[in-house]
Amino acid sequence: MNIVIKETKQQLGQAAARCGADAIRQAIARRGQADIIVATGMSQFEMLEALAGEKDIPWHCVTGFHLDEYIGLAITHPASFRLYLWQRFVSRLPLPLRAFHFIDGQTDPQAECRRLGELIADRHVDVAFIGIGENGHLAFNDPPADFNRKDAFFVADLDEACRRQQLGEGWFPTLDTVPRQAISMSIAQILAAEKIVCAVPDARKAKAVAAAVKGPVTPLAPCSILQRHGDVNLFLDPPAAAGL
Repeated sequence: MNIVIKETKQQLGQAAARCGADAIRQAIARRGQADIIVATGMSQFEMLEALAGEKDIPWHCVTGFHLDEYIGLAITHPASFRLYLWQRFVSRLPLPLRAFHFIDGQTDPQAECRRLGELIADRHVDVAFIGIGENGHLAFNDPPADFNRKDAFFVADLDEACRRQQLGEGWFPTLDTVPRQAISMSIAQILAAEKIVCAVPDARKAKAVAAAVKGPVTPLAPCSILQRHGDVNLFLDPPAAAGL
């Protein structure tokens, strides 16, 4: 695991974006296209801004997937991850992507999981841009996570710690308004990416970061599974790295 500590969130985001952008360029040079996974949340603001501003990426050769979306939440809701990705990434690119496969949380969830699973099944994911939750989750694989799940996407029940994080970040007015389910990419599908770029700022993530780096590998700390991937690049600020 490659650990990079930057003094500010902006520096962290820029460094993570450069790492991922280099991998995208290399993939396109090697095979004429690149497939990426993109995360959402407050921790990704600076990284996505920097990634969208990276020069000389032929974005029309890039296909994107995103990690998760709430079930039943309209795309117009401020907390919608589809809206987030459109506003903060897709619409800011200088060229349209080859494709971006948004998760539709307003359709039949099981059918949507199957649709997304079929779309990603034959893809070689070059870069997964991810974050880590306060409870150690990756995407919405809350603890205890199923490391052996084979399907690429599934319907996840969100635990209270996860829902409280969404409330604390200001996406919802009350805990009761935070959805209880989401469509999430599985751990196995995340780990199938050739390179993982993980941007994690803030002291509230320090405990989860320590679990990701120092172990033990356990479903109770889903992010600890990153220790078993061969190319993880973890970008932190000093508060997030406090437990290392």
